[in-house]
Amino acid sequence: MQQARIWTGKALQPEALALLEGIATITVSSAGERGAWYEEALGSDVIMPSGEPFVTGEVMDRIGPRLRIIARTGIGVDRVDLEAATRRGILVINSPDGPTESTAEHAIALMLALTKRVMETDRVLRAGQPYPTLAQVTPGFEVFGATLGLVGLGRIGSRVAAIARVLGMHVLAYDPLFPTERAAALGVELLPSLEEMLPHVQVLSLHCPATPQTHHILNAGTLQLLPRGSYLINVARGALIDEAALLDALRSGHLAGAGLDVYDPEPPTTNHPLFTLPNTICTPHIGSYTLASLKRMQVMTCEQIVVALRGERPANLVNAGVWEKHSYRRNQGGL
Repeated sequence: MQQARIWTGKALQPEALALLEGIATITVSSAGERGAWYEEALGSDVIMPSGEPFVTGEVMDRIGPRLRIIARTGIGVDRVDLEAATRRGILVINSPDGPTESTAEHAIALMLALTKRVMETDRVLRAGQPYPTLAQVTPGFEVFGATLGLVGLGRIGSRVAAIARVLGMHVLAYDPLFPTERAAALGVELLPSLEEMLPHVQVLSLHCPATPQTHHILNAGTLQLLPRGSYLINVARGALIDEAALLDALRSGHLAGAGLDVYDPEPPTTNHPLFTLPNTICTPHIGSYTLASLKRMQVMTCEQIVVALRGERPANLVNAGVWEKHSYRRNQGGL
């Protein structure tokens, strides 16, 4: 097999590199994915961008006709033009099982930090203010016995549900694609609409993809359906929330707090208003960024790259239509 050229935005873990040994030469970005990364990727057979760069048809053409695989170490492919890739015979693969545990844990961490007012009281002490009396601190919220609402019950949403139930929470979910019997097996009550679920939850956590149907699924109208004093968690995609409406709900006290790991656009502007509110916890899209998750995502992605380079169909082929439409490429020497 001729050695493939692979460009990656981040250095690969030894376990992932071992899978590519002898079959590929690896170029790790030095420009960074906010710079002219595509210049480094010219002539590549495979590119492995993180979630930051937009990979448009123009970018694909700029990289050149050798490009055959766009591999995402993670779930989201919303920044890859799937139609453009399919037209060009380029496989788009991801590793949806890789970030599940770490992202679910991050959602739970944000929920507990918010409800226990961890960051809020930490900031008081770090600012050099006098040690507060209990009368000066707003009481926290106990999640035991509270109701958690999930928008999306896929891999991550299901794992969040399992952890929440261990914490003693009642779990509701809205996911029109999830089978009712599977939800029941998870101990989750599946509701037929978002509007029916929202009035009953004290904590809402988002776990659905960014699509035209889910764009601003939380807006001024749906946020008002939440009980006053509820909490919001988003480790999915920033475009799910109308940020102007979110700011209004946080400033008015309708929402007691929000824990956010994603934004729209991303990266957000410096000193974004969400970063200055006392009732928010904001992290820079690090939900899946743990050593265990990073290794798992890279290994799973590289395993599929090896399969695709052999001319075989990878397990997590996102643009499935490319396989039959461009099968002639495999018959002419594979990828």
